[in-house]
Amino acid sequence: MTPPQLTSPHTPGPYSAPQLRLDTWNDLQSRCAWLKEFNRESRDLTEPRALVAESLSRLQVYEAFWAFPGPERMSKLSEHLDQGAYSDLAHEARELARLLVGDTYRLRDTSHDLAVLSEPGVESGNGAPHPYPRAGKPYFEVLVVDGTDGYDRDELRNGLRACRRESDESVYELVTVPSLEDALIAVQFNWTIQTVFLRYNYGFHTEHHDPALRRYLDALLPGSMPTCFGLERSVELAKQIKKLRPEIDIFLVTDAPLDRVAGNLGTNFRRVFYRLEQHMEQHLSILKGINARFEAPFFDALRKYSAKPTGVFHALPIARGKSMSSGHWARDLLEFYGANIFMAETSATSGGLDSLLQPRGPIKRAQDYTARAFGARQSFFVTNGTSTANKIVAQAMIQPGDIVLVDRDCHKSHHYALVLAGAMPVYLDSYALPQYSMYGAVPLEEIERQLLNLKEAGKLDRVRMLILTNCTFDGLTYDPERVMARVLAIKPDMVFLWDEAWYAYGRFSPALRRRTAMDAAARLRTRFRSEAYRAAFAVHAASPDAEEGERPMVDPELARVRVYATQSTHKTLTSLRQGSMIHVYDEDFEQKSADSFHEAFMTHTSTSPNYQIVASLDVGRRQVELEGFEMVEQTIGLAMTLRQRVSEHPDISRFFSVLRPADMIPPEYRPSGLDFYYDNDHGWGQLDRAYRMDEFTLDPTRVTIYIGATGMDGDTFRHLLMDKYDIQINKTSRNTALFMPNIGTTRGDIAYLVNVLVEISLDIADRLSVESDSGLERHATRVETLIEGPPLPNFSRFHDAFKPDTSPTPEGDLRRAYFLAYDDHNIDLIGLDRETLASIEGGQEFVSAAFVTPYPPGFPILVPGQVLSSEIIAYLLALDVKEIHGYDPVQGLRVFTPEALERAASFELNSPTAERA
Repeated sequence: MTPPQLTSPHTPGPYSAPQLRLDTWNDLQSRCAWLKEFNRESRDLTEPRALVAESLSRLQVYEAFWAFPGPERMSKLSEHLDQGAYSDLAHEARELARLLVGDTYRLRDTSHDLAVLSEPGVESGNGAPHPYPRAGKPYFEVLVVDGTDGYDRDELRNGLRACRRESDESVYELVTVPSLEDALIAVQFNWTIQTVFLRYNYGFHTEHHDPALRRYLDALLPGSMPTCFGLERSVELAKQIKKLRPEIDIFLVTDAPLDRVAGNLGTNFRRVFYRLEQHMEQHLSILKGINARFEAPFFDALRKYSAKPTGVFHALPIARGKSMSSGHWARDLLEFYGANIFMAETSATSGGLDSLLQPRGPIKRAQDYTARAFGARQSFFVTNGTSTANKIVAQAMIQPGDIVLVDRDCHKSHHYALVLAGAMPVYLDSYALPQYSMYGAVPLEEIERQLLNLKEAGKLDRVRMLILTNCTFDGLTYDPERVMARVLAIKPDMVFLWDEAWYAYGRFSPALRRRTAMDAAARLRTRFRSEAYRAAFAVHAASPDAEEGERPMVDPELARVRVYATQSTHKTLTSLRQGSMIHVYDEDFEQKSADSFHEAFMTHTSTSPNYQIVASLDVGRRQVELEGFEMVEQTIGLAMTLRQRVSEHPDISRFFSVLRPADMIPPEYRPSGLDFYYDNDHGWGQLDRAYRMDEFTLDPTRVTIYIGATGMDGDTFRHLLMDKYDIQINKTSRNTALFMPNIGTTRGDIAYLVNVLVEISLDIADRLSVESDSGLERHATRVETLIEGPPLPNFSRFHDAFKPDTSPTPEGDLRRAYFLAYDDHNIDLIGLDRETLASIEGGQEFVSAAFVTPYPPGFPILVPGQVLSSEIIAYLLALDVKEIHGYDPVQGLRVFTPEALERAASFELNSPTAERA
C-alpha cells in the first residue's frame, strides 16, 4: 500500500485557495497515519516521511496567513517529525485537521479540543485567559502588517490578549505578515480577517510564490500596487484593501508627526494610534468596529418586543400564538413553527418598533446600515418581492408618455410596471443562443442605436429610463460602468434601473463587485468629479473634429449619476421569502425624486408588512457585512468544483457538459479571450481579466449543464431530479439545466449532485447497452432534435394603432393596448397552428391582446399591441414546453379585432374601461 499523493503543482487542484489549504490538511493527516503505520510495522520510512515533509512544507506557507493553528503548533508538528514521535504527530495532525475542516474552532468552546494539542498558553487549570472562542462567541482574526521583530509581535499579541473581558461579545486572534503583498494576499486568502492594523517599516514583496497565492496578486488591476514608502505606503495600501473588502476596519499605528497625519490620511482609516498608546484602546476599537456591523436594529427591537407581556386588543389574533393555543384545531401550526415566530407577530409600530412606510426608528437605522453594506446612498426594504420593487421604482421615476428602453427578455414585472406608469417602451433585443433555446444580453451597440434613432427623431427629451437585467437568469453580467458612461454621453440625465434580482451577492466578491450597479455608480461619480476627467473633457470638447471611431465623452457639467438597483435578497442571500431591497445612488434623489419615490412606495407597500421578513433582511445585511466575502467566495469555489467534476468524470462527461463563456458569449463581446473557467487540459481560466475587459461575463456561480446527449429535454430532467433524487432546480431549456450554488450550499450538496449525475449517466449507458438497433436509432434521433432549438424571434413591432406618431421610432403605447383588451368585444381568438402561420405569411396581420410567456424562456414573447410575426408563430409552434402563460390551447391566442384597432388608431374607444385608460 502506498501513502496518498498530493496534487502535483501541474495538476489543477481546487479553484479555491482556502479549500486547497483544507485539502492539504486532510492529506497531512492521512500521510501521518500512513507514517505511523509504517513505523509500527518497521517498514522503510523514506517515502512516507518525505510525503509528510512535503505536506508540512506547503502548510507552512499557507498558515503564515492564518492565526489558527498558529506558528507554535506548526513548529510542534515539525518537531514531532524530526524527533520520530510519529504517534504524537498523527494525533495532533488529526485533531488540527478536524478542527479546521469542520470549522469548529470558530463555532464553539474548543478548550478541550485545543488543550489536548498542548499549545503553550492554553488554559490548563492555571486560570490564564483562553485565546480561542468559548460558549459560542463569534471568532475572527485581526491582520497586523508589521516589519518589526518577533519580540514586538509577541508583545502586541500578549498585550491585546490581556485586555479580554468576559463581557466581550466576540473574540479574535492576531496574524502578522511582513509585507504589503502579503497583506493583499491575506485579506483575500483569509476570509476570517475583519480588522487590519498597518504598523511600521513593513516591506513590499512577499517571499511566498505558491501559484494558489500568487493568483491573488495577479488579479489586481495593473498599476494599482502602491510603490511609495512610509506613511504614504500605508495610505495607498488601505485604499487597496478597501477596494478588495470594503467592510474591513483599518487602523493605522504610526510614529509620524501629528502635522503629517491629521487630515492627510483620507477616509479609509477608522482611527490612528500612536505606538505608545495603550493596548486597551486598540482592543476596544477593534470590538467597536465589529459591534457596529453586528448590530441589527430592527431584529434586536423585535426580539425585545416579543419578550414583553402584551395584551392584544387590536388585529392579529394569531399574535403570541394565542388563537392557536386557546383553541383545539390549530395547535399543530404552533407546534410546527414554534412559539417565537408568533411571539414576534404584531401590527404595532410603537413600543420600540417602527413603521416600514415611514420609518424613523430601528427600521430606519437598519436601512441606513444596509445602504452602507451595499454601497448605496439610500436603501429600502420591500416585503413583497422584487416584482413590487420594480414597480415602485418605475412609478417613482416615470410619467405617462415617457419613453423607456428595456431589455425585451426582462422579468414580467417590468412590463406590468410600464403599463401602470403609462410608459412607452422601446424593447431592446438581446443576442440569441438558439442552440440552447436561450437569449443572452443586450449589446451596447443596440442600446446606442436605439438612443441615436430617438435623438434623430427629436425625442431624446422624452427618453427617461434604461432598464436592464444584471445578471440574467442564465448568469450573463453587463459592465454597468461602461454601459452607463456610453449612454450618458448621449443622454446625460438618463435614469438607470438595474434589475439585480439574482445578483444581490455580487457586492461581496472583489471580482463580481465591478459588475454591480452601486459600485459602478460610485466609480462613475468619482470619475466625473475628478479634476483629471474634467481636464480631459475640456481637451476633448475643444477638438474641432473627433477622430474616426472616437467615442464621445460624458460632459461632467451635464451628467447626473441616477442609478437604482432592485434585488431579491431572499433568492441569493439570507432572508425570508419575498424579502427584497431597493438600492439608490441618485445624485438628484432628494431634490427631484424623494417625494415621488415615497408616494410610489406607499402605493405598492402593504400597511401590514410582515415583520419577520423585515427582521430577516436586517440580519441578512448583518451577515454579509461580517461574512459575505467568505460565503460568496465559498460559493464560487463550489461552483468551480462542480464544473471540474462534470468535466473530468468519464461517466458524467459522456452525457453532460458544462457550458463555457465561449458557449454563451460571442467572441466579439469577449476581448479578453477567456473561453473557459475550467478545462481538462489547461486547468483554471482567469476570471479577473474578463471582468475588467469584456462587455459581458458569465457569473461563475451559475453552472449551466448541457443535457442534450441524454435524450431528455430540460423539463423531463428537472422532474427526474426532483421526483427521484429530491434535487430542486428552477431553470431549464430544451437541452440545458441551470444549477445555482448559493451561500447555503455545502460540499456535501455538490458531492451528492455529482453522485446523482454519475448514477443517471450509468443508467443511460446501461439502457443503451442492451437497446435494439431501432431503439438506438430512436435515441439518436431524440438527441438530434435536442441539439438545435427553433430560431429565437426578436421583438417584431407595435401596431400602428398603438404608436404615438408616424415616426419610424419603435416605442408603443403598451398601456392603451393592455386596457383595450379588457373589453371582450375588442378580442378575437385565433389558433396557434399552421393555418395562422400561412395567413401571416400571406400578408394578414394579427395583433396580440395579451402577454404570451412560454416557460422556458420565461419572458413575454408577445405583449399587448405587438404584431404577430411569422417568426414568432413558428417559434411557438416549435416549442415543446408544457407551460405558456397567456395562451389557452382550447381557445387559442387572444388578438384584437380589426374594428378595435381602427378605434384605437383614432382614439375612439367605446369601452368605459378603455376610456379610463
